[in-house]
Formats: sequence, structure tokens, C-alpha cells
Amino acid sequence: MVEHRVYIAGVIGPNPIPSTMSKQLKYILVLSIVGAALIAGIYILFPQKIQPGKLDAFAQCLGQKGAMFYGAFWCPHCQNQEAMFGKSAKLIPYTECSTPDGNNQLAVCKDKKIEGYPTWEFADGSRKTGEVPLETLSEKTGCPLPK
Repeated sequence: MVEHRVYIAGVIGPNPIPSTMSKQLKYILVLSIVGAALIAGIYILFPQKIQPGKLDAFAQCLGQKGAMFYGAFWCPHCQNQEAMFGKSAKLIPYTECSTPDGNNQLAVCKDKKIEGYPTWEFADGSRKTGEVPLETLSEKTGCPLPK
């Protein structure tokens, strides 16, 4: 049997890693490097997925100013309203009014007397129904739209 010797910190001695273990470590190291390269490549090729939405600050401001969007998952006008926000739609202050089966209204919306979708309610108690332009939301809340 051939004994492997490794020079480590000025000491010569037997290789503490058997050759089969060494091959496994090399394999793991190569896989780790390839995995890291793949992850880096995804972030480089698809940067829009990790960048904030253009209207993130605006959507967050609406909630901070007391605005609330009441809607229903099945409502096409609600979907259009959300589409106005693009990637920032996930940050809109939103209350779902529909039951999961789409046949009834949840108590939170009944209590608020929400009669149509979409409905925006503002801190002063006023409301706007239908698809509300972003400019109108900005005027009602004082939240600035990005330029």
C-alpha cells in the first residue's frame, strides 16, 4: 500500500483524508461551485425578479395613509386595479371580500357596507368605487407617484 503524505503547516505525516473521501470532497466541492454559479446566473439573467416594483413606495404609502382597497378575487375590475400597480400589487392595502366559493361576502365587508368592487376607502371615511386611477389615489392620500 502506498502511503500519501501531505505537507501541512510544517508537519509531514500521513494524509488524514483517504483517497475515496478525497474524491467525495472534490465531487461536493464541484457541485457546490456549479450550484453557486447557477444561482448567480439566475440573478444576473433575471434581475427584474429581485428588483422592487416601480410603485412599491406608492403602494406602501397608501396603507400608511389609511387607504384600503376592498375587492373580490373573481372581480375583473379588481384585477384591472391591481394590474395598474404591476409588481407592486402585492403591497396594496387589500381586503378580500368574497368567500372562497365566490357566492357570498365576508363579514368584514358586510360590516363596512361594501356594496361593489373595487371600493377604495380613505382615512377621512370617503370612498371611491370602480377602477380608480393612480393619480386620484395620489390626490386622495397625498402619496406621491414616482416620476
